[in-house]
Order: sequence, then C-alpha cells, then structure tokens
Amino acid sequence: MVSIEELRKIRVLDNLTQPMLENMRPLTELSLFGERHVVYKKGEPAKYFYMLIKGKVILEVEAAEGLMISLGAVKPGYSFGWSSLLSGSEYSTYAICVEPCEMMAIPGDKFLELLERNHSIGYKFMNSVARILKRRLERRTGQFIQVISKHPDLQKLMGV
Repeated sequence: MVSIEELRKIRVLDNLTQPMLENMRPLTELSLFGERHVVYKKGEPAKYFYMLIKGKVILEVEAAEGLMISLGAVKPGYSFGWSSLLSGSEYSTYAICVEPCEMMAIPGDKFLELLERNHSIGYKFMNSVARILKRRLERRTGQFIQVISKHPDLQKLMGV
C-alpha cells in the first residue's frame, strides 16, 4: 500500500487533509515500469488515474501514420490519465515511460465513487483540478498566440 507521504508529493492532492488521503490509500496501487514501457495507448478504455513518484512519462499523439508528436512530459509530483475520471472515456494520448518510473495508480471508477461519497474530498480535489487546468489553458493559449503571431500572413497584415 502507498504511504501518505507519497500521496502528499502529488500536486493535485496538495490541499487534501490527512484523513482525506487516508480514504484514498486503500484504492491506490503502486506500479513500477521500465524505460519505454507504454502505460496506455490512445483509444484504450481509460481505467486508471496515474500519479508519478519517480521517473518521466511523455504524452504523445500520432499526427499522421508513423509521426508521433510529444504534447508534454510528466514529471514527479504530477498526474496523468485524467480521462479515467470521466465515465466511459478513452485515453486521448499515448503515455510512455522515457526512463524507469514509479507511480501510483487509482482506478478511475473507484476514485469517482470516493469523490461522490465524500463531497469534501470531491470539492477539494476538483478545486485543484480546476487550478491546474486553468494554468495549462493559459500556458497553451500563450503558446498558440505566440506561434500564430509569427504566421507570415498575419505579419503582412500587421506590416511587420
């Protein structure tokens, strides 16, 4: 069973109390994966929510046959497999270990049941999720604006 100390290292859980984390512990499994291990593939049923303790995971999509594009890297303390928190969902990316990894996995359906039973945990967890997604959206929007502002057609319109 995973320790409370390991759960405390996960950013999305940073505002949960000790008793709340104790409720999560029995549902959480420790998983070890080697370098190049595919944790999940795009289109597979989203069964687990993952929290990285050690190592590095790359999230990729296939832009065209044989052309993989990295969307980002997951570092220790961060989570992935968010699709598992939406009933009946599939993973939207590939998750691949680029070095040996230690992670915690919690079945999405069991986690959702816990959040439904204990609204305090659900509220605090979803509040963290909203903060994380807001930061990601702001960062991606900034990246998009930066890339599009360099488009030759837009530069001509702006007289650059």
